[in-house]
Amino acid sequence: MNHIILPKEMIVRLEEIVGQSFLFFDEETRKNYGHDETEDYNFPPSVVVKPANTTEISEIVKLANEYKVPVVPIGGRTGLSGGALSIHEGIGLSIERLNKIEVDEQNLQAIVEPAVYTQVLQETVLEKGLFYPPDPSSRGSCTIGGNVAENAGGARAVKYGVTKDYVLNLEVVLPTGEIIWTGANTLKNSTGYNLTQLMVGSEGTLGIITKIVMKLLPKVNNNILMLVPFFKAEQACEAVAAIFRAGIVPSALEFMEREAIDWTLRFLNDDISINIKDEVQAHLLIEVDGNYPDVLFSQAEKITEVLEQYDIDEVLFADTEEQKNALWKLRRAVGEAVKSNSVYKEEDTVVPRYALPELLKGIKAIGSKYGFQSVCYGHAGDGNLHVNIVKGTMSDEQWKNEVPKGVREIFELTVALKGTLSGEHGIGYVQKNYMDIAFGKKQLSLMKAIKEAFDPNNILNPGKVLPDII
Repeated sequence: MNHIILPKEMIVRLEEIVGQSFLFFDEETRKNYGHDETEDYNFPPSVVVKPANTTEISEIVKLANEYKVPVVPIGGRTGLSGGALSIHEGIGLSIERLNKIEVDEQNLQAIVEPAVYTQVLQETVLEKGLFYPPDPSSRGSCTIGGNVAENAGGARAVKYGVTKDYVLNLEVVLPTGEIIWTGANTLKNSTGYNLTQLMVGSEGTLGIITKIVMKLLPKVNNNILMLVPFFKAEQACEAVAAIFRAGIVPSALEFMEREAIDWTLRFLNDDISINIKDEVQAHLLIEVDGNYPDVLFSQAEKITEVLEQYDIDEVLFADTEEQKNALWKLRRAVGEAVKSNSVYKEEDTVVPRYALPELLKGIKAIGSKYGFQSVCYGHAGDGNLHVNIVKGTMSDEQWKNEVPKGVREIFELTVALKGTLSGEHGIGYVQKNYMDIAFGKKQLSLMKAIKEAFDPNNILNPGKVLPDII
């Protein structure tokens, strides 16, 4: 790859826009902004720029478009598909200074800048008796802008939906530098093409999101949380669809196979203590929520009746907030725990709920065929299974040559089961060359045409989402 050296006159103009103190050329800063949580990749930009507002971003993008220099929007760097990696160098555009929240209590809305952490938004609106449901595991470090760009989900998507379901309107800087609003601050909108939802999940390739108008809900006052041990992992997956068929819609329904819990308990270093029998292969973490305790107890009883059809151990009910927080801490830490053990690849498969047992069985068979170990967990309630393929003792040659073949087979299985490549992590850099499994040439050419219409000079996050050859 040829290194990009920014022209001196361009650097001078960048300094005029943001000020010298918000322009970084040193190697340490560039490396720090050259990675996210995707494997062990690092692609430093040529320069890190930290604008203060939409106007500055617009001026930076106009300048980059003039010189045809790549611009990569960089948020919390918690992504798992390489979406924020500066694979062609250029300008690493950190949005971290755009971090304001304005809550409209009358309309149950918030205007949020992209660098606001998801947990900060949740806690801010909760203080006003309101609720923002999307709940990624990295909520303490991921940003709302990144959530919108990737259409993030999380544990409570099964009942409340994903990020796209809460985005009403967006302020966006286009790759040519113009500033637009994509929609309206209304709950209903059938006016023209839906530019708002086109931008959600576009992974920073069509525009830079600078303000988000988000829908909020009234606060939910009560919940019941239970941890259910299964002696057979496939039965845990089977039970997911059975719970819904019984007429119950949990607010969260998470799957963790045995190794995921064992590794996480070791990672948390005795912060949490759970006694698990040797024969237990998997757990479901199930939450129901609402405002009427009697209704919740009735739902929990019905779920227990469904679960008794399966080979399970004693169900653990979290009796206190401390216990609930401990169980959620366990679930949220799984990804970190796996990463602490080994270099790994995380795939983000999603299938219809009923297909989960077949997906899990197939993943294990593919792992055996290609010689890799996988640790599976995820949002079983909406069919979203995270597959962590760990390098462990595999040779570099096996890791480079054999694992991609296995990943392709996993995705082929997923699509054959009426699923697709990603439920919430996005395609980014690492999954783009698997897109032919999910889409034919016509769909991919339409996507390419959309990209070209927004970004004729291909400066905005180039080399992401679309495969190298279409």
